[in-house]
Amino acid sequence: DGGRTPLPAPSVDTGMGLERAAVILQSKNNIYETDLFVPIIDRIGSLTGKPYGTDTETDYAIRVVAEHARAASFLIGDGVVPGNEGRGYVLRRVIRRAIRYGRQLGLEGPFLTQVVAEVISHFSPVYKELSENQEFIQRVVGLEEERFAEAIQTGLPLLEDGFIPLRKLLLENPKLGTLAADDVSTAVATDSVAGSIPTGILEIVTGALQTGLPQGADAQREFIQTLSDVETFTLYDTYGFPPELTAEIAREHGLEVDMAGFEREMEAQKQQSRSSASFSGGMEMQSAYEELGVGPSEFVGYALTQQDSAIAAILSGGVSVDHATQGQQVEVIISQSPFYAEGGGQLGDRGTISGSKGVMYVEDTQSPVAGLIVQRGTVQQGDISVGESVTAQVELDRRLDSSRNHSGTHILHAALRSVLGPHVRQAGSLCAPERLRFDFSHVSALTKDELLSVQSLSNDKVRGNLNVTSHETSYSEAVREGALAFFGDRYGDVVRVVTMANGDKFSVEVCGGTHVAATGQVGTLVVLGESSIGGGMRRIEAVTGRAAEELFVQQNERLEALSQKLQTPVADLEARLDSFMEENDALKKQLEGFQKTSLRGEAEELLGKVQDVDGVQVVAGRTSADGADGMREMGDFLKDKLGSVVVALAAVVEGSPILITMVTPDLVERGLHAGNIARDTAKVMGGGGGGRPEMAQAGGKQPEKVDEALDGVPALVRQGLS
Repeated sequence: DGGRTPLPAPSVDTGMGLERAAVILQSKNNIYETDLFVPIIDRIGSLTGKPYGTDTETDYAIRVVAEHARAASFLIGDGVVPGNEGRGYVLRRVIRRAIRYGRQLGLEGPFLTQVVAEVISHFSPVYKELSENQEFIQRVVGLEEERFAEAIQTGLPLLEDGFIPLRKLLLENPKLGTLAADDVSTAVATDSVAGSIPTGILEIVTGALQTGLPQGADAQREFIQTLSDVETFTLYDTYGFPPELTAEIAREHGLEVDMAGFEREMEAQKQQSRSSASFSGGMEMQSAYEELGVGPSEFVGYALTQQDSAIAAILSGGVSVDHATQGQQVEVIISQSPFYAEGGGQLGDRGTISGSKGVMYVEDTQSPVAGLIVQRGTVQQGDISVGESVTAQVELDRRLDSSRNHSGTHILHAALRSVLGPHVRQAGSLCAPERLRFDFSHVSALTKDELLSVQSLSNDKVRGNLNVTSHETSYSEAVREGALAFFGDRYGDVVRVVTMANGDKFSVEVCGGTHVAATGQVGTLVVLGESSIGGGMRRIEAVTGRAAEELFVQQNERLEALSQKLQTPVADLEARLDSFMEENDALKKQLEGFQKTSLRGEAEELLGKVQDVDGVQVVAGRTSADGADGMREMGDFLKDKLGSVVVALAAVVEGSPILITMVTPDLVERGLHAGNIARDTAKVMGGGGGGRPEMAQAGGKQPEKVDEALDGVPALVRQGLS
């Protein structure tokens, strides 16, 4: 009605945070001149030799490095590590943007760790997590600098010497507006472009340009000024080059990036790798569970593995039924269940549900709807009916094995934090009866000593037979008790806290899984291995209890079998294998010598088959070489002997043709190009390839056409000279 309603608490949001208040109180022009940033900016100035406040572009770059170094330090201190998704990817972008602007300031080598050290020194008196995690923060930043240096080394030349010059060549073409596919091919074949873009990528980019090329000056200009999704995705997927950085560099050259197309490529890749597995179907099944009208299941499995209960509902094929008969696959809900539903990485229980008229074997237990425990399996005997009184019996050995492994993950987690540092946090787990898997945040592979220390500490706590207790409390109270709770994780109002302690607490975690009563019941914990599962994430796999015992038996049997085969005592096996390896290396060297002699003989035979093509010596022949290295050695020999020559050598290795072409510098000046000869020769064999004017490599798919392809080399040389 046009009236104005006063705010309940009249106020003005000025955005006056700490930093803006500091600007006013210290009489500065901006936050970068306050004592919050001056020490960091001074450190950057000492590293670069460039003072702050004298040049606009330099000042901007220094600000980016200072602000991003501060942001990265606090993010890592909070437990975030560089990755390819979510907050991990935000951190990676922040670090890499800081590195790029550092390079613009002339800092070619690693430098960001020194800036981060200044950030930590400056802020840690107030923010203790920075000093507590200083070593880890600097290690993360240092490793990310190394990784980004590799991406810059491989990806930047492809972008700045390949993709961007190709676009500029097309934009400068006088035929802009009427450019055709042939004009694209001509630009692509330019030495500066062809020599900077790998052949396979070049073919993809060429196809994208030719296929999408519109008509009209404005349309072609806009199309060519935009790097395609193919180029941006290739830089990211193959070379780890961030799309945001690609866009930033492109803009500096007056170009744009098809970010929407890049996102489509990323989504297509995710869809291709995404699993569609689920428990008994999708949304339709979710609705079927909700429409059953039964109340929540009471889980009694922490204390009991057998429970008298009643069948509340039966589902067969997603449809509610009153009873089920022998052989029928069903999902059953009982009022009180000792079966643990899969969750927290622990697999669901198995067992039996027995009534007076039949028995159902429970193959899996899930909780598809909050509060509902669903037992899935097959009626083995007789029949079962809704409302029937039954006895639910968990498969005890399997449950105990799962519990050992679940307790094992808690022990591993605490041991990892003790050995590696408090930055370690759980990122996922699997607690199956036969093994356990624990994913955690850490930026580098564990050394052999670190892995042994983790295993040793874990088993020390197992032998210590720590009491394992649990209780329910509020989330806030659990945190006050010292239970592990991490940034980004979600918890309910009431949580279950599992503690492992004998006096001093070794592990305190929020957890809903089943556990042993004391750590001694875990038995031995044996670490099988450790590996990377993506940026900043590692995975440990291990076994406990019966599986660990079985592992020892199997390994002992293997050692005994090897001992018998090698007729050597187990204690002497390592020395015996060393002897075998030395003998094998000697035989390999001897074989390589024979192969070199054989290939030298083939090369000398080819000297007698030199062809003259318009005054140019051409050697085209087949060889028995088992790889490109041997063929290159043959080519170098022929060049040394003939001085001025075009060489084309082919071999069939493991059923596929390989082609090496070489052109001496004097003939390159006359217009011959080894890459073009390799590419066109390989086409005859159903393949492709290319390379530099002096040397190139190609492959094919049709070994039966190798001779035909080599026969065409003289004609290609003649064509190149014309």
